[in-house]
Amino acid sequence: MKYVLSITMIFTGLLLMPVLIYAQEKPIEVEESAEVFLEEYSDAFQERFFEALKQKSIENYDKAINLFLECRQMNTDGHVIDHELAKVYLADKQYTLAEEYGIDALNAKPENLWYLDTLVNIILKQGSSIKSIKPNIPYANNQLRENLALIYFKQKNFESALEVLDEIQVSAFSEELRSKLKDSIEKQKSYKAKTPLATANMVISDPLLDYKTKIEALIQANDLLPLEEMANEALESYPLQPYFYYALAHALNKKGEHMRAAEELESALDYILDDVALANKFYEELVTAYTALNDTSKANMYLRKIKPGF
Repeated sequence: MKYVLSITMIFTGLLLMPVLIYAQEKPIEVEESAEVFLEEYSDAFQERFFEALKQKSIENYDKAINLFLECRQMNTDGHVIDHELAKVYLADKQYTLAEEYGIDALNAKPENLWYLDTLVNIILKQGSSIKSIKPNIPYANNQLRENLALIYFKQKNFESALEVLDEIQVSAFSEELRSKLKDSIEKQKSYKAKTPLATANMVISDPLLDYKTKIEALIQANDLLPLEEMANEALESYPLQPYFYYALAHALNKKGEHMRAAEELESALDYILDDVALANKFYEELVTAYTALNDTSKANMYLRKIKPGF
């Protein structure tokens, strides 16, 4: 039984790639805002909640689990904590428990994009697909399937996205997404057709792109020292590129240098402009930093700035 010792976390590690939201007949239900969620509960709940976030951010999963379980006992609206438990178990590679909590959260809120996105990632980590758990979730829900098609599109799994769209009611959303999927598939085919085999080994150098590609790989590998060094090196050449500030702050947060991380991020906020997905990454790292520094006021401030759906 899963309700013994288990858990996962909230408003962190959001998606590395942006999720594109298109106009729909019905808006996608997204994760409750942190402000609304937290203000409904006692100081004791909030204290445990933020401490759980802190422990999760430093990869102390056992403590985070115990604290989230305490929150779960104090919280009558359990789907939010179930989702956080799913994410903590996912981070801790306990995929079976992550899946169980993820299913519980989605069953409570079938139209929530974030809950489904987490569950899809859990399933993928196990080398399976959403088809394996169809009987356990409200798959007939049209909004859930629209969300699933959108998630597949974000993952560049275009064929699966089209399969899902074929199952759902025709709407402005489904038609727009179908058009974008077909366009993306055609572009893939065109690119492959136009790439001569003779040039397969040619290397076209783009220093900025090279930095971003290497840094992203270091983030995925959690290789902190090289990540910090490369982010600093990139900033010497590209001091106005906000992504490199994010990468540096990510490494600093992971190393426990939370004040430095916050300073780097706040110094570069003006460089972000209209990149909402990157802004979310900034705010998530700031939440992590200020939570670790026990500055709940600033943690809450940046938590409220995170825009769901990206």
